[in-house]
Amino acid sequence: MRISLILAHPDQESFNHAIARTAVGQLERNGHEVSFSDLYAEDFDPLLTGKEIPKDAFLPEAIRTHCDEISEAEGIIIVHPNWWGQPPAILKGWVDRVVRPGVAYEFLEGDSGEGVPKGLLKADTALVFNTSNTRAEREALVFGDPLETIWRNCIFGLCGVTHFHRRTFGVIVTSTEVQRKAWLDEVREIVDRLFPREHP
Repeated sequence: MRISLILAHPDQESFNHAIARTAVGQLERNGHEVSFSDLYAEDFDPLLTGKEIPKDAFLPEAIRTHCDEISEAEGIIIVHPNWWGQPPAILKGWVDRVVRPGVAYEFLEGDSGEGVPKGLLKADTALVFNTSNTRAEREALVFGDPLETIWRNCIFGLCGVTHFHRRTFGVIVTSTEVQRKAWLDEVREIVDRLFPREHP
């Protein structure tokens, strides 16, 4: 199975990077082909320009490569911190530039763009790992857990991904080494459950 994993965190020593490395390792052990993109390491340009908006726009090679990877992926994993109830700007820009019409969704013939688009992504399953310094209860009661809505409904649900899963680890800032090790074990278990070993 072809899995696309997108990481968005600027600190190479972050727990997000540990999550991504752990997930990639488990995917490879299970025999999957992994396309791993560390957006900060790639110096990904998040700025969507006006000339890129049309469906048939000419795309820079780096963006076209990301579009090809996401459209061919049979599974998608996103790893990022919760910043102000949102993904980091670099990841929002990745969504703006890569999760685009003709790649991830399309409007049906005769639709002026006001209707519900048809999802085009091949991936059946999407998994999002988040880190947070806000307790889950406060995130839900005070903020309404906006990341759940963004990824489940506004992005993957819209683009035709049938099965969505999300796990948030926190509170990171006060976590212990023992707790983080247990969380990485959980990452392996979740990845193994959603993307099990390939059988010939």
